[in-house]
Parts: sequence; structure tokens; C-alpha cells
Amino acid sequence: TVVPRSFRLLEELEKGEKGVGDGLCSYGLDDKVDDIVEMEHWVGTIFGPGHSVHENRIYSLKIYCGKNYPQMRPEVRFSTRIVMNGVDPQTGVVNPEAIAVLRDWKPSYTLMTLLKGLRSEMASHQNKKLPQPAEGSMFDN
Repeated sequence: TVVPRSFRLLEELEKGEKGVGDGLCSYGLDDKVDDIVEMEHWVGTIFGPGHSVHENRIYSLKIYCGKNYPQMRPEVRFSTRIVMNGVDPQTGVVNPEAIAVLRDWKPSYTLMTLLKGLRSEMASHQNKKLPQPAEGSMFDN
């Protein structure tokens, strides 16, 4: 059975507010958006993985869950500047075809699945040593 979108997002909101998980990734509704009833606009945080150039850095993201979420993958954009394969260096927009968790999206995936998948990509061989912008610098979004 397919769970209605609003029930699914309420469940994710509850988990996000409780801080379920290991604390290395978190998310919640974007309180800077006027219309929170639709639960489309979210913010996420990823603590950079250890043993990489991302260690001890905190990354902020914006996540958009459209009307067909979770059947359709969300749209993701880094707010914190990052140099990473699959992330547009000018805008922070994540290319869904370049990031496994988005490319292979399944309706059973959650926002936490998404954030953990991005964190894994950050720690991957091709991304963990890329020179990064100054810590705390942000995209204009």
C-alpha cells in the first residue's frame, strides 16, 4: 500500500525533530518559507565525514519535496559551498544523475537516507581530498 504523501512527510518531520539517527545528519522543515502546510521545503545538515577534507565542517542544504515525493526523488541544493563531484560549483545544485542515492531513488528512501547518501559521497575516493572553499562560505541561494 502507498502511504499518502502528507502522512509520510509528517512521519519524517517527527523523526527529524526527535533527531533519530547517529547525529551526523539532521533535517527539518525550512522555517523561512511561508507555506509549511505542504511540507515541500526542508533544510538539512551534514557533519563532514572524518578522514576527509570535510572533517569538522558543517554543511547546510535545501531540499525540495515536490507533490510526487516520495515516488519522485527530492531536489537538493547545498547552501554551504562545497567542491564535490555532482554538485554545481556555481549554484550548489546537486545533479541527481551523478549521486547514487538520487539516481537510484526508491519510494522507501527518506530524507535521512538522502543525507547519509550524500555524506557517503563526500567520503568517497573521488571527493574526500578535493580542495574546499573557505569554511563557512555560502552559495547565493
